[in-house]
Amino acid sequence: MTDATLDTSTTTGRPAVRLERCLPDPPPVVWRAITDRAQLKEWFPCDVIVEGGRWEVGAAITFPFPPEVIEMTLTGTVLAVDEPKLLSYTWGDDEILRFELYPEGDGTRLVLSDQLRASWAARNAAGWDDCLDRLAGLPGDQDAWRRRFAAYSAAFEPVIGPQDGPPAEYKGDQ
Repeated sequence: MTDATLDTSTTTGRPAVRLERCLPDPPPVVWRAITDRAQLKEWFPCDVIVEGGRWEVGAAITFPFPPEVIEMTLTGTVLAVDEPKLLSYTWGDDEILRFELYPEGDGTRLVLSDQLRASWAARNAAGWDDCLDRLAGLPGDQDAWRRRFAAYSAAFEPVIGPQDGPPAEYKGDQ
C-alpha cells in the first residue's frame, strides 16, 4: 500500500488524488478486475454498468450505489481505453478516474488517479484506499476510512482548503 498523494498540477485546475498498488497478477488479469462487472463488484464502491457491455471510447456508464449505503446513481462516459494499459472515464459530473497498469516483475503496478472537486480529495482518497485494499485481497478494517480521512484531511487542507466528509445522505459505516 502507498498513501494517496495530491496532484495540483492538472490541466483542468482541479486537483487529483493518486494512489498506487503493486498487485501480484499480470496486467491482463488486473485489467479484467477493473473492467469486468462481476469482478468490479468485489472491490469498487458501486455497480458499474457499461452501455453495450463493452469498454469503448464514448460508451455511457451507469454507477448505481447500493441503496443501503446511499440512494444515488452516477453516470459517466468512457474517455480512453488501451487494453491492458489504460482505462479512463468520467464518474458523475465532477470526476475523472484514470487507471494505469504497468508490468512489474510477474505482477502489475496499478496507478489510480481521481481528478475531483478540491473539497472531496480527503474523503475520496480514504475511500479509494479501502477499495484498492479489497482489490489487493487485503482484510477489511472497519475503522480504516476514518483514520485515513483524518490523515488526508490534515495533509490536504493546507494545500487545497477544507475537506468534506461523506455526503449527508450516506448511510454507511464511515
